[in-house]
Amino acid sequence: MNKKTLVLGASENPSRYSNMAIKRLRAHGHEVVAIGRRKGKVTDVEILEKKADIPNVDTVTIYMNEQNQKEFEDYIISLKPKRIIFNPGAENYNLLLKAKRAGIQPVEACTLVMLNTSQY
Repeated sequence: MNKKTLVLGASENPSRYSNMAIKRLRAHGHEVVAIGRRKGKVTDVEILEKKADIPNVDTVTIYMNEQNQKEFEDYIISLKPKRIIFNPGAENYNLLLKAKRAGIQPVEACTLVMLNTSQY
């Protein structure tokens, strides 16, 4: 089942977990939108530098620390995803509470592990 996913904190650097997640998500057939600090491309996914209007987002998976997430918190909630995955190092209690209040499921887990164990 295709779960449209926003990768927040995307990077062209192949050693970054966000890069690995984009590749793995695409390999599993998921549509991916990526936002990062710099424009770029990972496989067939363009990395955007700015917030974009993205309809029908199922999942937001975060690869940036709490401080860097601040400018994106309201944006993430406005997308109305079904869930937000806080990957290791991206834990954010305030955003987790905002998500719960908005009816969005917060998940503290690793996207890569979830994909590998068929829990995505």
